[in-house]
Amino acid sequence: MLITSGNSLNMIQEYEKDCWINIISPSEDDIKEISQKLGIHPDFLKSPLDADEQPRIEVDEGVVLVVIRTPHFDEDEDIQYTTVPLGIIYTEDTIVTVSSMENAVLQAFSKGLIRGMSTRKRSRFILQIFSRTALIYLGYLRRINKITSQVEDKLQKSMKNEELIDLLNFEKSLVYFTTSLRANELVMERLQRTELFKMFPEDREILEDVIIENKQAIEMANIYSNILSGMMDAFASVISNNLNVVMKFLTSVTILLTLPTLIASVYGMNIKLPFQEEPFAFGLTMGISLLLSILGALIFIKRKWF
Repeated sequence: MLITSGNSLNMIQEYEKDCWINIISPSEDDIKEISQKLGIHPDFLKSPLDADEQPRIEVDEGVVLVVIRTPHFDEDEDIQYTTVPLGIIYTEDTIVTVSSMENAVLQAFSKGLIRGMSTRKRSRFILQIFSRTALIYLGYLRRINKITSQVEDKLQKSMKNEELIDLLNFEKSLVYFTTSLRANELVMERLQRTELFKMFPEDREILEDVIIENKQAIEMANIYSNILSGMMDAFASVISNNLNVVMKFLTSVTILLTLPTLIASVYGMNIKLPFQEEPFAFGLTMGISLLLSILGALIFIKRKWF
């Protein structure tokens, strides 16, 4: 459990007014302790730990729970780009964030990388979390687009399915991103319409900017998803065509090799054959075989089978 306070984000040992409490994968004892000391319903602390929890807002006795889905990157997984829920709990004196794993959004706050951040301005702190979330979505989307362009170059000469599977995984990531971004947008729009916690005029301007950034991320995710879907269909046909070209080439080579094999088989019979008594019989049969092979190759080249 990380507890910080003020602009300098100093670590403190006890709860105090205007502090930020960041909880990562808490135990039952942690949840019970925080619930009792801060007057937060235990379900508010548990629900963001569910991997399938959807963005929403819930209020209980003056305590506001805001759940959003944030982008998550794991290079060891088949689907490297996914989303995870993040719970933000607004109380009278503190801000509590709850997540089941390390969060790229909150890491920027804990390292003091966010300009103008203050745990005393709780409403603005929440809006800064929203803003950072949208920016990370945009960054991951650009990275996905760059990687898919690299995969595209490989696919042009590929006859295997590995690259298509990679594109399929990226398409799943884009679906996750789009769904989560739209759900986050509904949460932000509800905050814009209601007075769940106090916001100054500057805070409302920040919220409007965040909603615009979120919409940009949604549009970008939709565009990339449509491009990727069309690319997968196109390259599935390219892979099939590449395989057909190889099969046509191998079939042509097989036919050309069949011609000398046929002549050699005929002259290998134990019966009376033309030129069998002549000293140049072997050279003649080889010449005929070579001539037929060259003739067949010329026919295939003319028909563009090679």
